[in-house]
Amino acid sequence: MSGKRVDDFVAFRQRMNARILEQDNQVVRRFFALDTQTYKDGVLPAKTKEMLGLAASMVLRCDDCIAYHVAECHKVGVTREEFFEIFSVGLVVGGSIVIPHLRRAVDFLDELEAEEPKA
Repeated sequence: MSGKRVDDFVAFRQRMNARILEQDNQVVRRFFALDTQTYKDGVLPAKTKEMLGLAASMVLRCDDCIAYHVAECHKVGVTREEFFEIFSVGLVVGGSIVIPHLRRAVDFLDELEAEEPKA
């Protein structure tokens, strides 16, 4: 796998976030800052918060959110086994309508794992 989907997603997200944040809108800026602060270590570690974000994104069926949280979970060391437990929570809570999003999440995870250096 080339990781093209991952690269395209990251590039688009960075480009559009920069465009959005260059506007003089305090509500948007504060919401983005709140989102950033929410996923930092606190009483719950960042890893747990990212896992929660992924499960919630699956239930809400937001592919961009799912891709973002899959990438962030991957960065903080979520294992494949942990991913599939998160996916099962999302599937049970969200129902069968989550299945297409689960497919895309696993595809995105496969691309991230394919980019890892081989030991």
